Amino acid sequence: MFKKVKKFLKALGPGIVTGASDDDPSGIATYSQAGAKYGLATLWTVIITFPLMTAIQEICARIGLITTVGLTTTLKKHYPKWVLYLMIIFSVPAIVLNIGADIAGMGAVAHLIFPAVHAIVFSVLFTGILLFFIIYLPYSTFVSVLKYLCLTLMLYIVVPFFTRPDWTAVMKATFIPTIKWNKEFIGMLVAILGTTISPYLFFWQTAMEAEDVKSLKRQMMVNKRLVSINGGKLTGKDHKKKENRLLGLLISKMSLDVNLGMLLSNMIMFFTILATGTALYNQGIHQIDTVEQAAKALEPVAGKASYLLFALGVIGTGFLAIPVLSGSLSYIISETFGWKGNLDRKFNQAKPFYAVIIISVILGLLMNYIGISPVDALLYTAILYGVTSPVIIAILLHISNNRKVMGEYTNGRVSNILGLLTFLLMAVSAIFLIYLQFTS
Repeated sequence: MFKKVKKFLKALGPGIVTGASDDDPSGIATYSQAGAKYGLATLWTVIITFPLMTAIQEICARIGLITTVGLTTTLKKHYPKWVLYLMIIFSVPAIVLNIGADIAGMGAVAHLIFPAVHAIVFSVLFTGILLFFIIYLPYSTFVSVLKYLCLTLMLYIVVPFFTRPDWTAVMKATFIPTIKWNKEFIGMLVAILGTTISPYLFFWQTAMEAEDVKSLKRQMMVNKRLVSINGGKLTGKDHKKKENRLLGLLISKMSLDVNLGMLLSNMIMFFTILATGTALYNQGIHQIDTVEQAAKALEPVAGKASYLLFALGVIGTGFLAIPVLSGSLSYIISETFGWKGNLDRKFNQAKPFYAVIIISVILGLLMNYIGISPVDALLYTAILYGVTSPVIIAILLHISNNRKVMGEYTNGRVSNILGLLTFLLMAVSAIFLIYLQFTS
């Protein structure tokens, strides 16, 4: 059984890691807040977010496969500088805030398990461990570690079965939307959309797909040289046909990978809202002020097991998501300034690239000292993503329909419809939230 699981995980690519890292402590806190405050009323959002986030991540993955470079490099090559700077302004602050919020959340939950040790000590410890893994582990090992960390997310699926929900009510809430026209509920919808369809995932997916295809192309060049050395003949036309076949296979594999990754992400979202929507809301706990409360509040209903599952899940997803967050930020900054570097290179071969990772994680750690509670920071991150995502999605749609960039692999009709729906939904939600902030 273990060998089969290992073989399955080995076959998966960036999509599964992207989907799993989407359910980071920020996402878990947002879904927990939604369940505690509104019960099952936001379960229906899962039906909407799955096709939309799958379409956007597929677009990002295809851009990476075709261009073999990150989003930032594509913008530098084909678009005015102001578009690049606009994207940076809308992306970087939210990513740094997300890193800090996740570190704080991990520290808070670890402190709950070991109350004798202060949360900040755990935050510093986790930061050190993460930086060690990111800097010193080879990329192939790094990815394999991330894939196995995805298994920790399955813990969330277990929790609702301890709380014994009314499954008829669950199905009704899932397929019949509930909307409350007030600032708090709209804010929660924006946060759910923001933490589910997050900009940092766009950059990570594109960069990782680009790295994968470049690695395969290097292998093809080696094979071509070996054929030549052994007296064989491989014409440029033959080589091009082989490249096109390989690209077709990569796109098919990518689609499956992205779909599985987004399915995992949405399953975790569904079961987290369900767990807190039954265990907390039904017990009269409608407000979560700390990550500790989110974990501990399940204890009276589901016993010690659910509390430990929640705590381990938050720590596991933090270890999964922070390398993705800091890596995404490093790709953005490095490509903007033309620094050579990626996760394939060792530290001494890409010092500026790794310096951005180190600085971003340390800045995130320092956020523990500015007085924002971990849950507030996690929720603010999700809302900020919800407000900034429409701008970046608009840029993505333009790139993926630009034949100068994508050639024959521009968006199909379904990708464009789903991409446009994502943009409109997130833009309208964000504008409506801003309107309510100023009028209420």
